[in-house]
Amino acid sequence: MSPARYVTSQVEVDLAHKMVFVAGPRQVGKTTMALALTGGRQAYRNWDLPADRERVLAGELPTGDLLILDEIHKYRRWRNLLKGLYDDPKRHHRILVTGSARLDLYRFAGDSLQGRYHLLHMHPLSVAELGIDDSRGLQQLLRLSGFPEPFFRGAETFARRWSREYRNLLIRDEVRSLERIDDLGRLELLVTRLPELVGSPLSINALREDLDVAHKTMARWLDALERLHAIFRVAPFGTPRMRAIKKMQKHYHYDWSLVGAPGPRFENLVAAHLFKWVQWQQDTEGRDLELRYFRDKDDREVDFVVIEGRKPILMVEAVLGDAEVGKGLRALAERFPGCPAWQVHAEGRKDHVTHEHIRVAPALALLGSLV
Repeated sequence: MSPARYVTSQVEVDLAHKMVFVAGPRQVGKTTMALALTGGRQAYRNWDLPADRERVLAGELPTGDLLILDEIHKYRRWRNLLKGLYDDPKRHHRILVTGSARLDLYRFAGDSLQGRYHLLHMHPLSVAELGIDDSRGLQQLLRLSGFPEPFFRGAETFARRWSREYRNLLIRDEVRSLERIDDLGRLELLVTRLPELVGSPLSINALREDLDVAHKTMARWLDALERLHAIFRVAPFGTPRMRAIKKMQKHYHYDWSLVGAPGPRFENLVAAHLFKWVQWQQDTEGRDLELRYFRDKDDREVDFVVIEGRKPILMVEAVLGDAEVGKGLRALAERFPGCPAWQVHAEGRKDHVTHEHIRVAPALALLGSLV
């Protein structure tokens, strides 16, 4: 049995004041979390199910005090529907909305819902959420991904099959339900190609040439994959005085098991953990955090830089084993001496602080302190 998810207590607190939107990848556990609040399905309506869709449109609401609407964003007038439910003076329901798309971006015609909801992002399982405290547990998470079904099944073969089926579902059903994409064959080639490019700046021009599509089309496809929580992108950090690159983004997958090479897969796992923490701080504390990376014109690079108010508050380099501290991390730590700097490893033994005040440590030491 999976543990209670990390968002549950915040959802309960926020429901007392406003609608709550919980957005995250498909099969990340949103429905299970929502149903656990009621102990049953009576309060649950799923737009993907025809019978539930008819009940929603007919105004047949549950008798209890909680209404759960899943995938309602696929209805073009979903915002008007929610506004009407929320503003009804006779309303007695607390309203929880879950969806596999970016609910803050899919805003179709209608009045604004601003001020009527709290938005929470739900991410895959992580070191802190699972309470992992040894290298064996980390390696299991690295192999199986943080999605509940493959992780708790505990079998690598099942995880590979699950990941393949998940990718096909995403392309054939989810993308088509929200985006007008005609060439699904080339989109599938893109989704297959992307894991090979994790950890490197993502060139839209190179991708469009590989797949023989227009630049605008490739940009739209990447946007769609990001809106559907297949990937997330990380922008560069730096200023002209730092000779930093300014435009090329990197990308990572919510399902890091898609990434074949061990080094990039571990980097993807660390990226997912940091992104989960950043969005949790944004959602629950209102902090102005962003996840970035650093690379300058001398090819000095730091995998991750968390910034707040344009200033770095955390630097992280991810390596597989024991290695010398990277020159990029040394340079950036020297430029921002008050910022915590880490080089974390998946398989090494080192755990110390360098004379530049850089912590070299097992990944668990950092990841276990997040969320």
